[in-house]
Amino acid sequence: MALKYAGIPHEHREIALRDKPKSMLLASPKGTVPVLCIDGKVIDQSLDIMHWALEQSDPDHWKSVDERIANNWIEKNDGQFKILLDQYKYPNRHPELNQEDVLNAAIEFMLKLMENNFEQTKYLMGNQVTWVDVAIFPFIRQFAGVDPRRFEELALPKTREWLQYHLESQLFNAVMEKHPTWVD
Repeated sequence: MALKYAGIPHEHREIALRDKPKSMLLASPKGTVPVLCIDGKVIDQSLDIMHWALEQSDPDHWKSVDERIANNWIEKNDGQFKILLDQYKYPNRHPELNQEDVLNAAIEFMLKLMENNFEQTKYLMGNQVTWVDVAIFPFIRQFAGVDPRRFEELALPKTREWLQYHLESQLFNAVMEKHPTWVD
């Protein structure tokens, strides 16, 4: 989304992670996605790609945020919330866990915090979209997608509104087109 937002032309290659092409592994032996190869440089972390793109162009000032608060949101999301998301999405990988307990932990740890924030502001960092919203949105989308009916029942109306805004955004829909799997 950041590449599209920044107007950076790029070739999108859809990767089958079970059958990674040799060209990808040559560029990034780590073998994870996303990978951005630009001018002989490899950037293989989502946030690093986002920050690189925004350094090239940031027309709506997504980077104009309090970095301490922004990093706090990212640390919560990329730390404990990602763990809880994984446990919630893949209960078969975590049979020792009670799914209702995992759901409640995620709500308490992240989603209630977001909901409380949205009582004051429309977005995570204020009244305009920033890189923090775009970085966290995919994880909330995944969480909501595990059991959409259950997510709708949660007392999180502002969080659902925020999520719906991003799901319906031109930016998101522009990058969600399907691509054929890349083959060397």
